[in-house]
Amino acid sequence: MKKIILLEFISLDGVMQAPGGQEEDKSGGFEYGGWTVPFSDEASGALMQKQMALPFELLLGRKTFDIFQAYWPAHENMWPGINDVRKYVVTDTPMQPTWNNTTVIQDNVVEELKNLKNQDGPDLYVYGSGDLAQTLLKNDLVDELWLKIFPVTLGSGKKLFAQGTIAAAFKLTSSAITPSGVIFANYRRDGQVKTGSF
Repeated sequence: MKKIILLEFISLDGVMQAPGGQEEDKSGGFEYGGWTVPFSDEASGALMQKQMALPFELLLGRKTFDIFQAYWPAHENMWPGINDVRKYVVTDTPMQPTWNNTTVIQDNVVEELKNLKNQDGPDLYVYGSGDLAQTLLKNDLVDELWLKIFPVTLGSGKKLFAQGTIAAAFKLTSSAITPSGVIFANYRRDGQVKTGSF
């Protein structure tokens, strides 16, 4: 059975929009594209390389898929094996992907993702994909959150939990803090929320 893992770059106020470049996503008038770049260092690079290690499959929303498809096929030396990885793209408009090993999911998305999770094979990694992340969170399809939390507030922009989520408990499975102050925190779904009183 596959797990769905969200790998997200977020600000302290939960913004996930356009972390990697100024032209990545200007929708809504967002003007801070590339906000993670000043915090890059050797430690964060090593942690990212560990997270990018095979095996995995990619599950992406349309916008993130288009960004990946335009960049990674010509830069496989930076992410060995990425072109051969099985890829799934969720979209509400027809498309003909040119990146090899890509399957389009357009109809009955929640049911298709549930069926996909029930298959054998590598886990499904979700990078970015803000709209898809909302669907996954609202439908209890997220098994793990691998967050990179940056010491910056952005005030506006697309947020990871913008449309809410179900009540769920998570367990911290690993963490690290880079010299530039980025917190890498991995959480695994851990049953229902427990309550109590002092």
